[in-house]
Amino acid sequence: MDRTEENRQEYKELQRRVKREVSKAKQKAYDELYNRLDTRDGEKDLYRLARQRDRDGKDVQQVRVIKDRDGRVLTSEESVQRRWKEYFEELMNEENEREKRVEGVNSVEQKVDKIRKDEVRKALKRMKSGKAVGPDDIPVEVWKCLGKAAVEFLASLFNRVLESERMPEEWRRSVLVPIFKNKGDVQSCSNYRRIKLMSHTMKVWERVVEARLRKVVDICEQQYGFMPRKSTTDAIFALRILMEKYRDGQRELHCVFVDLEKAYDRVPREELWYCMRKSGVAEKYVRVVQDMYERSRTVVRCAVGQVCRFALERRGMKVSRSKTEYMCVNEREGSGTVRLQGEEVKKVQEFTYLGSTVQSNGECGKEVKKRVQAGWNGWRKVSGVLCDRKISARIKGKVYRTVVRPAMLYGLETVSRRKRQESELEVAELKMLRFSLGVTRLDRIRNEYIRGTAHVGRLGDKVREARLRWFGHVQRRESEYIGRRMLDMELPGRRQRGRPKRRYMDVINEDMKLVGARVEDAEDRDRWREMIRCGDP
Repeated sequence: MDRTEENRQEYKELQRRVKREVSKAKQKAYDELYNRLDTRDGEKDLYRLARQRDRDGKDVQQVRVIKDRDGRVLTSEESVQRRWKEYFEELMNEENEREKRVEGVNSVEQKVDKIRKDEVRKALKRMKSGKAVGPDDIPVEVWKCLGKAAVEFLASLFNRVLESERMPEEWRRSVLVPIFKNKGDVQSCSNYRRIKLMSHTMKVWERVVEARLRKVVDICEQQYGFMPRKSTTDAIFALRILMEKYRDGQRELHCVFVDLEKAYDRVPREELWYCMRKSGVAEKYVRVVQDMYERSRTVVRCAVGQVCRFALERRGMKVSRSKTEYMCVNEREGSGTVRLQGEEVKKVQEFTYLGSTVQSNGECGKEVKKRVQAGWNGWRKVSGVLCDRKISARIKGKVYRTVVRPAMLYGLETVSRRKRQESELEVAELKMLRFSLGVTRLDRIRNEYIRGTAHVGRLGDKVREARLRWFGHVQRRESEYIGRRMLDMELPGRRQRGRPKRRYMDVINEDMKLVGARVEDAEDRDRWREMIRCGDP
């Protein structure tokens, strides 16, 4: 085409028309997106959009360079792949030194029942949807959608696996994805979490076997991880009440928080087989579990492509000297120290226990500040949605209630807070809501209107509801439950002179008086929930 003035003007006109059409198409797509987000079916798209916008705003998502064990930066794809392979081989295949068992244990040879359809159905129900698939690219949603036909097929397949004690070779393959922990050196392999993507069908098989093993194996009551009817809140609550009792009795409580190095990565397998046999697990189940570990192959997926003496220590679990810490509650002068094989354990005044900060003086001020920080971290992750002016206030309020608020409420049901600390939480919440709605204090809009627009109730009321809900749960549990035992425990000693410090039950009594409830009402769960409920506007 000739570069004449007429052609140039025609080109500019076409360019303007194209821009207008692109702008219209983009606006139409955005309108359809926001209309869909405002429906029940669009909820998943909403959270997916929030995650995508959070990822787009990060400086570092995946690095293409990594450091070797000596701290030298590796830049070539081949050397980076080799380093990841070396790191994970060492991490997942090496075992800590341990004493070899001399005593043996008799195996239990007995006939086991066939896998029933109801077992498969329960295992499928326990599987979460929307998870990343393994190497076979078959999501669990396939089996859920097929319904009865899937249950019959899987029951037949699992019975063949149980009979032969050999699972399909495809199930042995997995993909390991390193995810940065968002702390420490981004080029250090040790600062990455290991996420293993496995076949969903194999996970269903695992759940079926696990359900049978739980009926046979007795696990000590001190175990709280991956246990039914137990949560981190149980352990946090027990520790806080125990600290409170010792503080009131003016007695010292010595706490040692033991950290195990790579606890889930370096479990000695021979110890697993020994413990299973000692617990009376049928030998067929032992061989089935052994088969899950045999000939397993893992590929590491990274930015540059895929890569291929202490009591616990006598059993192969190594105690981390650097991360194990000691804290003394209600410490007096001349309190001693704790040593581990001649090495003094680090003494601290606070410790983050299962995500909740406990202080040696029994206060909770630092935990409240941590909750505020956790709330802001959650808010920033979804700020791409919360600060979008085209998304309705109702939707923003829903995202806030489901993403941000749970982070702020975590563990607070176990805390005997003060009004000042409750005020800190509410101030932070209102700042987040004002940012989300595009409102500043200069606009002179009342807090009640802000909460009503976003359909978000007072955080203080929600904390009270969570605290009373937890107290009702504790009251309904059996007398041997650790939370009940801590509440009912009496220690010799007298409280300090002067103004007494607030106790958990003092706060609970105030809360119950406010809602007109009594301790006896907690026995009826539904009635108790109705009495303490504080809904959002």
